[in-house]
Amino acid sequence: MGLVAGKVALVTGAAAGIGRASALAFAREGARVVVVDDDTEGGGKTVAMIEETGGSAVFVECDVSDAADVEAAMDKTVSAFGRLDCAHNNAGVEGPMALTAEYEEDEWDRLIDVNLKGTWLCMKHEIPRMLFRGGGAIVNTASFAGVVGVEGLPSYSASKFGVNGITKVTALEYASMGIRVNSVCPGPIQTSMIDRLLETNPAAVAELLASAPMGRLGRPEEIAEAAVWLCSDRASFVNGHAMVVDGAFTAR
Repeated sequence: MGLVAGKVALVTGAAAGIGRASALAFAREGARVVVVDDDTEGGGKTVAMIEETGGSAVFVECDVSDAADVEAAMDKTVSAFGRLDCAHNNAGVEGPMALTAEYEEDEWDRLIDVNLKGTWLCMKHEIPRMLFRGGGAIVNTASFAGVVGVEGLPSYSASKFGVNGITKVTALEYASMGIRVNSVCPGPIQTSMIDRLLETNPAAVAELLASAPMGRLGRPEEIAEAAVWLCSDRASFVNGHAMVVDGAFTAR
């Protein structure tokens, strides 16, 4: 019996990286999975990977910063599987590195729209569907950059501090209604985000590796395991928590 057997789990940003690892982990633990992303090719591949291992999944194309897209994705979830029990709101973008006074307004707006507004929109439309079935569990992907300041990432850090903030507020609002809301705060993880940073700022990546207490970056699967556990009944009294999974990066 898996940790989330018989449940329906929705994962945003599931075409690659942490989102794909999360979708695969939910499926392995017995959930039917809704793979949500604006990348149709990558999302389709995630669905195929789940089906290859005997799981059940559907892909829904969605821009999480667009309210109509998000609402449609939730409707398609219920249409496909009849309910929504778990959600991992993981979709996010990283943006360029620049000092606060030098940051471009359009880049600031893009990160806030996707990372923070997108998380809020997903919860806005997930919660009523969970309440209809008596409750559920939500995990939002924040970041270690939403726990401590990271120079050169003003918009990204602001968006992730915001994710942790709205997670705590929403947990308080719905705790008595059977919905738990937590966040997972990854440290530096070996994903395409790091690959893009390596292309534009290899010195920053080298500095990350040099300062890694465990001598390595994290793996997407290590974040996925935390997200699935937080959505499971084994975490039944964990609510409003920002779980840092960072190999001790923020322990200094």
